[in-house]
Amino acid sequence: MNKNKAAHKPETAIESERTDKAEARLLPDLRAAGLDEIAAVVRQLEQPAYRAQQIFDWIQKGIRSFADMTNLPADLRRRLAEEAELTTLEALKIQISKIDQTRKYLFGLADGEAIESVYMEHSYGTSGCISSQVGCAMSCSFCASTQGGLVRQLSAAEMIEQVNAMERDTGQPISRIDVMGSGEPLLNYANLSRFLERMHDPRGRNMSYRAFTVSTCGIIPGIEALGRDFPQVNLAISLHAPNDVIRQQLMPINRSYPVKELLAVCKAHADRTGRQLTYEYILIAGVNNKSEHAAELANRLAGSLCHVNLIFLNPVTESGYKPSSMAAARVFTELLAKKGVSSTIRKSMGADIDGACGQLRRSSVTGHKDIK
Repeated sequence: MNKNKAAHKPETAIESERTDKAEARLLPDLRAAGLDEIAAVVRQLEQPAYRAQQIFDWIQKGIRSFADMTNLPADLRRRLAEEAELTTLEALKIQISKIDQTRKYLFGLADGEAIESVYMEHSYGTSGCISSQVGCAMSCSFCASTQGGLVRQLSAAEMIEQVNAMERDTGQPISRIDVMGSGEPLLNYANLSRFLERMHDPRGRNMSYRAFTVSTCGIIPGIEALGRDFPQVNLAISLHAPNDVIRQQLMPINRSYPVKELLAVCKAHADRTGRQLTYEYILIAGVNNKSEHAAELANRLAGSLCHVNLIFLNPVTESGYKPSSMAAARVFTELLAKKGVSSTIRKSMGADIDGACGQLRRSSVTGHKDIK
């Protein structure tokens, strides 16, 4: 039999496998479970109550399987493996930048799909950029992540496990997490919320909400929900244009949430939370990087509690766009400063391994054996 043909199973077969697997499991996926949920599992298994804390503690350490929970009886470990899930991601490929040691991971998922995540080291600590969806439906014209469209949502467990897997590989705890990889996180709000809650849980990893940044292309209902539910989480808006004409050329979502309406909601968010909001602005030669664009953007943002991250366009073959020159970028930031709008020309990390802003993509389809 041709191995490649065997790897690419029909969609109906994959769905059937998922259904069979779900029916075989009596207990939930524990990777994203809270202590109370694990306590309920322990009661269902008629085990002593203290086992819940033991199981919970092992999961917070990012262990790969129930077999690794060495202080549990062998019979309990066997029952957990038979009846519960513990999402674990397989690193199909790891690329390390020769420029700045940034690491890009291609992680295989249980259904044969794959996602990318990025680990970075900074002077202030480490950060992990994780994906929230397999693919992306937003169709931004400068971004690789949207090539091929949206496949599915990632579960909270799959989001948590991206962090665990990078920590296992590097041996370093990740101090900041950016939900800026493939996908639009505010269109996967239920799983995003569960991810944030589990990572913040004082009984677990106890990460401050301020250590998280969620990036969105501007989903207004999601921005409002995030400000209400997680006011301490940092918000980054992929703006990339000072007006509707340019933004609609770059980002189709602008037809649903135009610039004026989006910026009004963002200002209200900053006022409500007291948190400085970040606007991401990719500088594209001849499209949005001219002096008049800087002046228009400055007028729109003046007086707001915000910061602008100016980003050089990273190469994406399909886009056809060219990055701005450094000279134009410097003029741009100077014009913003004249209006009192703070900005930074952001250092690009991992560009030589396609791990920089806008370069993450769905690099694999079903059939992990085809990865080279």
